[in-house]
Formats: sequence, structure tokens, C-alpha cells
Amino acid sequence: MILITSLITAVLTSIFIKLSFAVINLRRKNKVGLGNGGYDDLERAIRAQGNFAEYVPFGIILIACLELNGAPWWLVAIPGAALIVGRLIHAKGINIPPPDFSKRVLGMKLTFGTLISLVVLNVGWSLYTLFG
Repeated sequence: MILITSLITAVLTSIFIKLSFAVINLRRKNKVGLGNGGYDDLERAIRAQGNFAEYVPFGIILIACLELNGAPWWLVAIPGAALIVGRLIHAKGINIPPPDFSKRVLGMKLTFGTLISLVVLNVGWSLYTLFG
């Protein structure tokens, strides 16, 4: 069972849905079917959603691998929580006018730090499991 991954994925998917609805609402408001139509708020919403969609799947895959390979629940939950926090901070930093560059940077640092940690954890846990 991958219970921790399921919870993390549910939270991340909820955030993605919220970001997607923000794009949809701005497209309707500004009558823009494709692209940003020159609207800065729509551009920010599109990038917040796109950036989320670009990075989160790798995190979920690595979290699931870690859990499926028998890592303790807390070793799965901590990077999952960090990924959620990093993505929330990044989305907030992009979407507030004017964009808060420091929040975007912090969000990306947390995201990249989490992804790098997950790579190291997966390699380390796999080697530990194989060679004990």
C-alpha cells in the first residue's frame, strides 16, 4: 500500500485543480481562448499552473518509489510535505501582483531541494535494501 503517497498526491492534485480554475476563470473574464491575450494576470496564472505541472509529477513518482520500496512513513512524508509547501509558496509568489520574486525563489529552492533529496533517498534506500 502507498498510503502516504496517496495523501500527498491528493493534496497536490487539489492545488493543481485550484491553479487550473484560476486560469479558466481568467480566460473567461478576459475572453482569451489561447495564450495570455496580453493580460499579465493570466500569464502569471498560466505559468503557475504550468510550472506546477512540470515539477510535481517527478516528485510524486519519486515519493511513490520510496514508499513502494518500503521506506519508513516519515521518510516519505517529510519530502512530500516539503514539496507541497514549496509548490504553494511558488504559486503564491507568481500570482500576487506584482510577482514576489523572493517567494518564487524560495518555492523553487524548496522544490529543487526536495527533488534532489528524493533522488538521493531513492538511491540510498535502494542500495540499503539491496545490500543491507
